[in-house]
Amino acid sequence: MARFLFVVLPVVSHLNAPLAIAQALEAAGHEVAWCGPRSDLRPLIGPDATLYPTGKRYYRLDGESGMASVRSLWEGHVLPVNRFIRDAADRAVAEHRPDVVVVDQYALAGALAAHRHGVPWATFCVGTLELTPPTWEMPEFTDWVRAQLPRVWAMTDLPVDETIDLRFSPYLVIGLTSTALTGATPLPAQCVLTGPALGHRPDAPGFAWDAWDPARRHVLVTVGTMAEHLARDFYQRMMAATAPLADRVQVVLTAPPDLVPDPPAHVLVAPRVPVLELMPRLDALVSHGGLGTVSEALAHGVPVIVAPIRHDHPAVARQVVEAGAGIEVSFGSATPAELTAALTALLDEPGYRAQARRVGASFAAAGGAVAAARHLAALAARHIDHCPTGTAPLA
Repeated sequence: MARFLFVVLPVVSHLNAPLAIAQALEAAGHEVAWCGPRSDLRPLIGPDATLYPTGKRYYRLDGESGMASVRSLWEGHVLPVNRFIRDAADRAVAEHRPDVVVVDQYALAGALAAHRHGVPWATFCVGTLELTPPTWEMPEFTDWVRAQLPRVWAMTDLPVDETIDLRFSPYLVIGLTSTALTGATPLPAQCVLTGPALGHRPDAPGFAWDAWDPARRHVLVTVGTMAEHLARDFYQRMMAATAPLADRVQVVLTAPPDLVPDPPAHVLVAPRVPVLELMPRLDALVSHGGLGTVSEALAHGVPVIVAPIRHDHPAVARQVVEAGAGIEVSFGSATPAELTAALTALLDEPGYRAQARRVGASFAAAGGAVAAARHLAALAARHIDHCPTGTAPLA
């Protein structure tokens, strides 16, 4: 049995994958502890799991796109949140003495804590922004982000090691996708692609299953929790776009009720939905392009309309379109007529579903959470063999 410590960030979309991987590790007999926000983690991991709380620093919402959104991401969230969790992450590694630290790609303080204490760490990538950066759209991306990494090292008393890119562990990088989407894009060293990590999640309370119409086809519309403040107009256009299809299509739209206060009869609005329960019953997904939800749809053979907003969304949209598994539309300017045409094509042209199923088959072959757990266990075994009496702190 090996000991693992997961260091995660207070972003809902970043918690589902590590939760699934941790479940697979525990099912294989390993021990898992967590370092992250108590308010987010405790309902997911249960009352008995070991938790080293970091507190919670909220993400500053913005409406930027392109490189402006990347700068906002790093300067408004990545750098401040890592300064905020630095001491908690270091304390968690020192006290728990894990064999492997498993860190969110943006939880760089977790990587630094592992490095300080001589513990190997693994990076998991819940998105594609760093893994397959959209340099065709943002040619300055790579150089600008690399220039931020010394600012993270400067948060500690450790000397900068220019051989280590804190976004990518030199031991193991887990990409939650497959080559059916990434194509031939070069990947970081030590990177394995496992497909999406899907596991058990707590129920979404109050979903109106009694309003579900089995006689109609079903479309899920979601822009994730981090872009809802930008979505009011998009939601209105989607409802107008689906109105001509209302006799044969039922829409499930994830949004706070105040964003969609008076939905038409064919639209079910809920702040949270049981995504993995819905996916096998869906005919299409309309998404902003978050890799997690898009991959969950493709894993179930559901084709996707992607309306990218920022960060890695354009890259995900391009990958979905190049795979033949969906259609890209403009989040800001697609008209209801254009959205109707895209949705009709997705529902009526079988090629999109066929390609979505092909991508889903590649995810299944990659192994998902079980494969990720297997790679982590192998890394732990190598560390235990090398240092059988435990890890002594470097500093």
